[in-house]
Amino acid sequence: MELPGTLPGQLYLLAHDPERGRLTGTHNLEPLLRAAALTDLLQRGLLRDANGRPEVTGRAPAGLDPVLAGILTELADGRPRRWRNWIGRRRRTTRAVRDGLAATGWIRLDEHRVLGLFRTVRPTPRDPRVRKALAAAVSSALHGPLSRVEPGDAALVALADAARLALVLPPKLRREQRERIAALAALCGPVPRALRQAIAARDSAAT
Repeated sequence: MELPGTLPGQLYLLAHDPERGRLTGTHNLEPLLRAAALTDLLQRGLLRDANGRPEVTGRAPAGLDPVLAGILTELADGRPRRWRNWIGRRRRTTRAVRDGLAATGWIRLDEHRVLGLFRTVRPTPRDPRVRKALAAAVSSALHGPLSRVEPGDAALVALADAARLALVLPPKLRREQRERIAALAALCGPVPRALRQAIAARDSAAT
């Protein structure tokens, strides 16, 4: 089955609870999706790790997803920062990913009113089989031979774990698969650890 072609798009769909018809883990969704974009760019060879900081290796290729291209431009135009600092920047990444999925037909955006007063938009996946396929990829990454895990699937697990996305990795499963999750995170470079740091720094600042 065809899946969204970026890690942010895939994680956005994984965060959608089909039973409740809404997104979950929204408190950490913005840093999660930024971390996913950085990981995607890293896996494409458009970024590399330079002493704990992302470094752009070249120009965005034609046809690169707009969210990825935008973040690549941010890094190219900005001063060097550590991975966690780029992850912690609030730049409406969640909305950009949502709108991109809507524009390419993966989700629809249904308007409704909260308490009959406040108009909001509810994202709904058009084909529930897509999320099921992504959940199956996560399960395969956790239970199948490590040597056969695709880099993108390893990243789905490692980033969902770092962001405590319970719909994808319930607490009991995270405990049971701690060693396997650590092994998958090791395949993803510095971003999962940086995502934990960015979330911890934000939460600490809020207390």
